[in-house]
Formats: sequence, C-alpha cells, structure tokens
Amino acid sequence: MPSIPFSPPRFSALPPCSLTKRLTSTPTRFASTGSSVRFDWSDALRFGSIYDDEPLDLSGFFQRVSVCNRGSEKKDEFMPFLIDNQIAGYTHKAFTEHLSKHNDVFSIVKDKNGIGKIGEHLRFNPSLKTYEARTEAVAHVIKSLGNLIPGIRNELYPVTLAFGVPPFFSLERAAAPYFGIKAYGVHMNGYVEIDGEKFLWVAKRSEDKPTFPGMLDHIVAGGLPHGISCKKNIIKECEEEAGIPASISTNVIPVGAVSYMDIEGYRYKRDVLFCYDLNLPPDFVPKNEDGEVDSFRLITVSQAANIIRRTEFYKPNCCLVILDFLFRHGYIDPDCEGYLQLLQSLRSSDCT
Repeated sequence: MPSIPFSPPRFSALPPCSLTKRLTSTPTRFASTGSSVRFDWSDALRFGSIYDDEPLDLSGFFQRVSVCNRGSEKKDEFMPFLIDNQIAGYTHKAFTEHLSKHNDVFSIVKDKNGIGKIGEHLRFNPSLKTYEARTEAVAHVIKSLGNLIPGIRNELYPVTLAFGVPPFFSLERAAAPYFGIKAYGVHMNGYVEIDGEKFLWVAKRSEDKPTFPGMLDHIVAGGLPHGISCKKNIIKECEEEAGIPASISTNVIPVGAVSYMDIEGYRYKRDVLFCYDLNLPPDFVPKNEDGEVDSFRLITVSQAANIIRRTEFYKPNCCLVILDFLFRHGYIDPDCEGYLQLLQSLRSSDCT
C-alpha cells in the first residue's frame, strides 16, 4: 500500500499541560486488540480525537505500562542461567527440561557450594568455554526445539550482563525471552513541527508480521543485534523502515532509555530500549522499504497520547517510548496526580 500522509484536524494552540488535561481515560471507551479484533486508521483517529473536560487522569497511561510489566509473581517458576558463575538470564523450569536433554550443551545443577545462595540453576557444559563454541552449540539446540520457539528471525542478539560488556555468546533473537537475557533495542520518535504544534509520524505494522501484526508502531524501531552500534543501527533502520536518507537521519538525537520486565508463559523479557528523537522536515513523507509496514500517518501528539490512553492499538513497548516523549516535551505536567510514579514506571526493570 503506498504511503499517503494524513492531514490531521487542527486544534487550537494550547500550552502542553492544558492540552494534556483534555485527554482522559474512560474505561467504557477502551478498545482492545485481541486476536479477533482488527482496526484501521479511521478507528485509531476516532479514538485519538475524543476530547472532553474531565480532570486529567493518568490511569490509561498506567494501564499501558502495566501491559509491559506482567508476571512478577511468577519469578519462582524460573531458574537462573549462570555463565562463568554470573547470572546471565532466567529459564522457565519446564522449558529447562527441554534444554537438559541436550547434556552436551546444558546441565541443571544444584548450588552445593552456596555461591550466592542461587540454588538450582542452568549452566553450560564445561567443555563450552568460548564465545564461538557456545553460539554454535546453542544455535543447534534452538533449531532442534522446532516450534517450541516460534518466529525464528535468523538474527543474533548478544548475551551479556550489561550494555557494552563483552558477550558470553550470541543467541537467536526469537529465543532471547526464553533464556531471560537482557535485550536491547532502538526506538525513534519521528516528529514534525508545524505552526508551533508537534505531530508524530506513526506506522501501522504489516498484517504479515509474526509479532503484533497490524498494530501501531514508531516510524522507526528495531532490536539491537550483535556487532553494530546504536547510532549505526538507528540510521540503518531509518532507511529500511521509513526511507529516511542518511542526510536526515544523522541528525537523530539520543534522549535516554526505558526498560521493562514482562513474564508470560516460558518467556522472561528484560528489555532496554534506547530512545531517539528526530525532527523531520515538514514535507518529508516516509516510505517503507522492507515490507514490514502497511502504511504511515501523521497525527498530532495529543492524538497519539489519546490513542495510547484509550486503546490497545499500539504495540505495547512503543507506549513507553512515546510516554517518555510526552514527559520530555511537556505534555505531562508535574502537577498531574501520579506524575512521578508514571515517570519512574518507564524504567521498571534494570536499566543497565
């Protein structure tokens, strides 16, 4: 589908806090994107354009944050994954049983020596001592697990204790949450300023995407694979996902990071997203180059905020990055009840 810019309705120029106070979260208007629910741009814009005079309520934002931070009560269903006597991840006990069948690669051991009082945990076979040997061995295991790990991407993520620390090995991207490793990504808010008002370019994901098909997304976002810097990755993603040339994307500004921890089934996600802002030319129109985006639309920041508050149309982790944008650009005021709690919730997991 060709990319056609949306010409949004104009609203009176209001200070950011006043604008935000017109955004309310009414449960009876909350729209879900369950597996049987589909929506189009007219649905999104309809919810985005609902305004009333009720007092500011941040509960809709809190709901979106909570979707990214589920399952903390299920931590005891997982065991630590130790590499060189350091916790590199967490695996579900039932999933670990599948791994233990490959005893030339993994083993389940008791912490008889009381190292950190860790207890039962997963380890590599002692014969696997190098980055290369571990990467190759784990790749073979993941391949043998078949559909137990869906959505194989053939893209490697580094397994490390913290950002910038040399990796122990690299792991298939789709398997990252099944091993509970720390994973990193880059997300960019592409915005336009017209007559003093800010607009966001929003992408609608392709229905063919294996994850979150058809949902709203950033104009540019992606995981951070092994062997590439954040800056080079965001510039690469700009070209692939939105046709943004390097002459524009090199102006992208790093503005911080958000983090979350989400436990569901066998998956234990511990993600850190590096946030970027890019002030795009008013006449720029994005064009997807990799087939992962159905279409783009330009909407006001207040509409994007309203869609987040009232619906589940956005890919969940994108909400955290846009909320960070709202804080930094003054759309949420310190006098709003729950301001500090919401700000803190954007970094709920270990942000290292």
